Amino acid sequence: MKLLNRSALSVKPTQAFVDWVNSLEPTLGEDDLTLDDIAGENTVYLIPEMDTPEALLAYVEERYSDILESELRAWEEDQRQWPESLNWALFEEFLTLEHSYLAVDLDDEVELETSEVDDELLMETDKDR
Repeated sequence: MKLLNRSALSVKPTQAFVDWVNSLEPTLGEDDLTLDDIAGENTVYLIPEMDTPEALLAYVEERYSDILESELRAWEEDQRQWPESLNWALFEEFLTLEHSYLAVDLDDEVELETSEVDDELLMETDKDR
């Protein structure tokens, strides 16, 4: 077990986000996604260690646009389909956050690897849905 020098931010979609996803490809009611359908689709972002709620809020306010764009892109690559205004209010409407002060790697066999996040990686994830 390895303690990482990071905190974690779990980002969860809200019903408003699900409604937006459903608006991308209108279907007959019972084929629409529900919040329960994507409950496990949370993204965990490793962030610098945050030791106060004020520090966390300042960091999220600084990076909310990156997080929001990443979450939108995971469901729709075409930015023309995204909501018109990608502001703080939309971030709060579309996503909920859970903060963990500690991040621990339980895998003792495989070293952590890093790679840049790019559209190809997100597209591979989308194909698995």
